[in-house]
Amino acid sequence: MFGRWLGNRTNRAQRTNPLAAMTVPPSGGMLSCRVLDPVNEPVRSAELAVNDAMGRTMVTGSTDPFGSFMATVPSGDYRLAVTADGYTPYRGNVTVADSGHAAVGDITLQVAQPPLLPDPGEWEIEPTHSSIAFTARHIGLARVHGRFNTFAGALRVADRIEQSAMHVVIDASSIDTNVKMRDDHLRSADFLDVDRFPTLEFYSDRFVHKGGSKWGITGALSLHGVTRTVTLDAEYLGIGNGMEGETRAACRAVTELHRDDFTVSWQTMLARGIAVVGSSVKIELDVQIVPKG
Repeated sequence: MFGRWLGNRTNRAQRTNPLAAMTVPPSGGMLSCRVLDPVNEPVRSAELAVNDAMGRTMVTGSTDPFGSFMATVPSGDYRLAVTADGYTPYRGNVTVADSGHAAVGDITLQVAQPPLLPDPGEWEIEPTHSSIAFTARHIGLARVHGRFNTFAGALRVADRIEQSAMHVVIDASSIDTNVKMRDDHLRSADFLDVDRFPTLEFYSDRFVHKGGSKWGITGALSLHGVTRTVTLDAEYLGIGNGMEGETRAACRAVTELHRDDFTVSWQTMLARGIAVVGSSVKIELDVQIVPKG
């Protein structure tokens, strides 16, 4: 009877204090906080980074659906950084003692001022400060990084950004992975077949605001003679001025393509169980646009 009562008491304590069930190394401690918005609602999926005095990242993670974050770190002094889309970043100091618990408490993030949008009108990609890169797996092991060196694009910014339109044309033969033999093979009929399909083209007239600086850009991608619907997950970075004072806007975007969707399905060596190129390719764009002259 007494043992059962003790057991219930322990369970109640663990439910009240989740740290009671966690093992903390003697030379380390716990760090915890809760991230809230200005009306005291939890901010889920806020990103946190804990850096030591040398600037080295010790722990990264994100808040749970209740805005909470918890980590075990070696004892010492740390710099805590909290970021979330649509909010001003937070930075603060925290000290973690041996076998201690550094409870930072509630961190309230302030709503960030959204970046200025580009003025309505005709804009074009500035290739000198833009890049279109990709990453694919090679023989199921290492990653192959590459880029397209030649491309052009135009953007018509509407009064309502959601009604804007974009057209990008990429020279398929400009593919560059820094290995000539591999690049020649990628240009061949086994892959891009640039003699028959000299360009890749993307056209979109659907811009969807996802909150903060996040946008979805959905359009038609034509590659290897096949057209498929693709959505770019974009982050708008705002307006700035170049060295000569010209106005420019910038954004980053990422998407993932599946080779089979575009009939780029080279099968050599698959019979031996070796996937020479992975089934998916990650595309990353860093783009700056300037008013069309």
